[in-house]
Amino acid sequence: MVSVGPVLKGRLPHLGGLPPVEHAVSRFHVRWYAVTMIFLAFDMEMIFMYPWAVVVATMGTAAVVEMFLFLAILLAGVVYAWREGALRWT
Repeated sequence: MVSVGPVLKGRLPHLGGLPPVEHAVSRFHVRWYAVTMIFLAFDMEMIFMYPWAVVVATMGTAAVVEMFLFLAILLAGVVYAWREGALRWT
């Protein structure tokens, strides 16, 4: 085996230079899952908005109505999560 850099005594799972602080499969607090779901929802929104921005001029009013309906559904989901307390950090 050819090595470009210095050979490490114990091969670490990551080669960032620091020893790992915690186990690689450590658990996260439940509140992070709600934040992750909201992030993914708005990430999906951007995936739908980029192609929409290309065709909105050719499709006209129907495309604008569809996008506002899509955004209203996303907003309803965020309001529901907010009212249920999913966004509270205390």
